[in-house]
Amino acid sequence: QTENCDLHLCFSLNLTLIDLIFSSSTAPPTVRIIHSGHACNVEEERYTERVYTIREGETLELACLVSGHPRPQIRWTKTAGSASDRFQDSSVFNETLRITRIQRLQGGRYYCKAENGLGSPAIKSIRVDVYYLDDPIVTVHQSIGEAKEQFYYERTVFLRCMANSNPPVRYSWRRGQEFLSQGSDKGVEIYEPFFTQGETKILKLKNLRPQDYANYSCIASVRNVCGITNKNVLFKLSNKTASPTIKLLVEDPIVVNPGQTVTLVCVTSGGDPTPTLTWVHSADELPKKSVLNGGTLTLPAISIEEAGVYSCVASNNVGNPAKKSTTIVVRGLKKGRFWITPDPYHNDDNIQIGREVKISCQVEATPPEELLFSWLKNGRPLRSSERMVITHTDPEVQPGTTNLDIIDLKFTDFGTYTCVAVLKNGGIPEISIDVNISSTTVPPELTVPRDKSPLVVQEGDTVELQCLVSGKPKPIILWSRADKEVPMPDGGLQTESYDGALRIVNVSREMTGTYRCATSQYNGFNVKPREALVELTVQYPPAVEPLFTEIRQGLGRAFTLNCRMLRAHPSKVLKYEWKLGTRLLTMGQLDQRDETDYHVRALNREGYGEYTCEVTNEAGAGACRFLVTGRAYAPEFYYDTYSALWQNRPRVYGFKLQWTQQNPLSVDRIVAYRLGIKQVKIPMEGAIAKGELITHNLTELIKPEAYLVRLTPITRFGEGDSTDRTIRYRMGQNSPNLLFEDEAVCMFTQDKRDDFDWTRHSAATRDTKYTPNTGPSSDRVGSKQGFYMYIETSRPRLEGEKARLLTPTFNVAPKSPYGTVTSSPTYCFGFYYHMYGKHIGALNAYLRQKGQSGADSSVWTLVGNQGDRWKQAKVNIHPTASFQLVLEGIRGPGIEGDIAIDDVTIEEGECKDPPHNSKCFFGEGEGGMTYTSTRTNQSGRGKPYNIRL
Repeated sequence: QTENCDLHLCFSLNLTLIDLIFSSSTAPPTVRIIHSGHACNVEEERYTERVYTIREGETLELACLVSGHPRPQIRWTKTAGSASDRFQDSSVFNETLRITRIQRLQGGRYYCKAENGLGSPAIKSIRVDVYYLDDPIVTVHQSIGEAKEQFYYERTVFLRCMANSNPPVRYSWRRGQEFLSQGSDKGVEIYEPFFTQGETKILKLKNLRPQDYANYSCIASVRNVCGITNKNVLFKLSNKTASPTIKLLVEDPIVVNPGQTVTLVCVTSGGDPTPTLTWVHSADELPKKSVLNGGTLTLPAISIEEAGVYSCVASNNVGNPAKKSTTIVVRGLKKGRFWITPDPYHNDDNIQIGREVKISCQVEATPPEELLFSWLKNGRPLRSSERMVITHTDPEVQPGTTNLDIIDLKFTDFGTYTCVAVLKNGGIPEISIDVNISSTTVPPELTVPRDKSPLVVQEGDTVELQCLVSGKPKPIILWSRADKEVPMPDGGLQTESYDGALRIVNVSREMTGTYRCATSQYNGFNVKPREALVELTVQYPPAVEPLFTEIRQGLGRAFTLNCRMLRAHPSKVLKYEWKLGTRLLTMGQLDQRDETDYHVRALNREGYGEYTCEVTNEAGAGACRFLVTGRAYAPEFYYDTYSALWQNRPRVYGFKLQWTQQNPLSVDRIVAYRLGIKQVKIPMEGAIAKGELITHNLTELIKPEAYLVRLTPITRFGEGDSTDRTIRYRMGQNSPNLLFEDEAVCMFTQDKRDDFDWTRHSAATRDTKYTPNTGPSSDRVGSKQGFYMYIETSRPRLEGEKARLLTPTFNVAPKSPYGTVTSSPTYCFGFYYHMYGKHIGALNAYLRQKGQSGADSSVWTLVGNQGDRWKQAKVNIHPTASFQLVLEGIRGPGIEGDIAIDDVTIEEGECKDPPHNSKCFFGEGEGGMTYTSTRTNQSGRGKPYNIRL
């Protein structure tokens, strides 16, 4: 249809000899991307890609225009311009993609994908290039050299200028008011380091001279693209210019107690210009409650988490930044633990009289060198002796551990031993750990209560897994999965328990399996761990499909409902019940099967409603639900109607509304449609075929009103699903579906073999920086909002370059009953043109016919300035085969040469005054009615009928 567009179809001409032909009303999707918003430029890079250039902070707006029936679904996606920007890892399901205040990281390639289930999805893309220019920064470095055996001193200064930009920045240097260039001063050298690839510009002052002490300006420019102005930075170079130096007026390290306020003071001791001071923390961010005042950083009520390295950094863009650091140590004690080790020289886990036993105590201390241990027996201080040996582990090897070795254990050694940990300077609460050594001190054993394994629970319950711990003292119990790679319910691989129980809230089916409980050495015996296993089984109700299905059926028809069980535990003794509403239909049991069917032999009115199939086990029930209804599916509007809108009188317009019926044979015959405008009822004669195109003409619509059209099919069951569509009248526009957008408007296309493209334009959206003294100030009818097509002759266009716009391909109307063209028919081709400006080139019209490989035939031409007004051109053409018309604009000798066209018309017969409704408008603006409806089947033949209100 797009390649062979009939005149009647595209231009709504009243041509009786040209049939409206459809091979089918369904069509796979096609897609085009058009642009609006605040684009600086849209460049057509032929055979590669389209580039949309926009300034950072402006609004990006891309619209995806689609054709195809059913109406395609549209999805926008993006490939990132940067790894840090992934378009929010999502897609936009909308025809228009709009990004306000676009940022540089949002540049990249944007894809519009349209699909309607027919053929392959249609995909188009456009690359968005975001332009920006940051303020430049000047950094200064110097090198000092002393030549051997000579008494001279050389000092060379490098001024480096850098600015982030897109497109690449161009730099220039100025000393005072004097512009500097390579070779303008023997003492000055300007160059770009090879490794920076144009990102920086260095001004080298060789063997610094008195006149080199001056104000230097670096000007960064992107040549005013997108209206981005130049930016500059000033640096004053003097004999005092120096890199920064600083002093920290604090100790290193700083040892404090929790809750104290810490003040860090940093001062500059040198540097010109005056350095800027900042503080940084080894944890990347300063604490939220910190207070920064110049070079002074205050940390009120410091906590252990805020300890670390704090650095003061001074920078003035001269040389390297100065940095000095100090470490804040927050004192504290935590995690006190103990363990008992029986005599390691005997293969026995028990404590026995006459043998050795060792008690170990461990504490985490900050700073570790302040940690002090002491031991008590029954509350009295204990000193190291031959039989009571107290040792402290080297803090650098295993910090925070002390051992008490009792040699040749006696009954008199039984009692309570206390390990006490303190920090030597005080101020921190001590940690004390009591360990009882007696005849009842025995290694642990683990057992699982009989009724606690295997454990069967319902999904969603709270369950407690238990391991009973005997022995004294009782150690910490470690829970894990028997399969050590499977995580615990809290996500970790191991969970600690002090009472031997593992509690799981809201247990799920994935938690079924074997759990291991094991003793740890902490707070118990340092012996081989004791283990026990607990089996957990989680029951859950059947999972079934489908969960919900809508079934549309006509009266008297047979159908089958199927419900399938996917998984369940327990999976045996499954029962099912079929219900219609609350009425039981049938019931049974799933033995070896995993599905059940319910058959309806002939649907009656009482058979409409919600059917439920419940499949149950001990854990609960799963349900399949089916809504059986006679509602007709929604109609699908046909959006690709050519010349859908027309006007015969000044104040009213008409619209050709077309649609197909979705799945028309699935329910009873559609007897009528209800049209939302005036609640008109459109009767249907006979059954509607799948893909049949139905046409209904809306007339007497008032300009410029918009109308919400709601279309509802009606069967003997009642009203079906509705579809809405908004119809708008746009001033100066022949069809709301055939706007002159992008490279195809009213099925027009840009010639890919020309030098540049025609541009759709409106005076209302015209750039304030447009070229004066050329081009129209409105469309052909005088509307500022109306659109037209024109050639932009400003740079980079050159004299003689051509832009060509191609009409659709039209079939010549056969006048013979045998389908042959007996004589050359005559058509009148007309259009309005505007050729104003002293540099106007030429406007040409050509006839291109199918099967004629030679050059296009010239049918009309005009050269030079024609004044600041629209004029009409009309010419007779005599095609003998399918044809196109080519409108060619040629650029003149200068920029004041914009040529515009509007209101293209084609009529059968000799040229005369064109009717108002025969135009393909380039523009846009913004119902007592008589309706005419037509149904078109797949053969394309229509049957009209009238309805009078």
